[in-house]
Amino acid sequence: MTGPGDQGAVGPSARGRLRASHADREQAIGTLKAAFVQGRLTKDELDARVGRALASRTYADLTALTADLPADLPAKPATAQPPGATGIRSSTRVMRTGTVLTAAVWMAALLAGSPAALMLAFTFTVVYLGTMLLAGAVLLESRHEQRSGS
Repeated sequence: MTGPGDQGAVGPSARGRLRASHADREQAIGTLKAAFVQGRLTKDELDARVGRALASRTYADLTALTADLPADLPAKPATAQPPGATGIRSSTRVMRTGTVLTAAVWMAALLAGSPAALMLAFTFTVVYLGTMLLAGAVLLESRHEQRSGS
């Protein structure tokens, strides 16, 4: 009789009859997700196979779900960026661009010296400050999201 971790004592044909663990199911689901990301499965195929993976009881059941996929697929698809990274990047880009534009408007207004140009620069500055508040809130939320990992 074999126990946990004794799979090496079981032949390859008998391994298919062994019961699969939760970790085995998760690994198969990771492979299916990687295949979906690479365009090898449609969304409907992915959903159907994930449902069957969750209901699988043996290694043979799991092997049947991934038999038509390449063996070198990563079990867990790599994420492009950590959570919140996009929000941080876009917020800093908005802040940087807004600051440069506001400085340029003020320089032009001061060189022109007319009251209308100065009023335009003042109005632009009020809009700039509102944009900075909004971008700052997005930046803080993105950093919080990145730290919490959600």
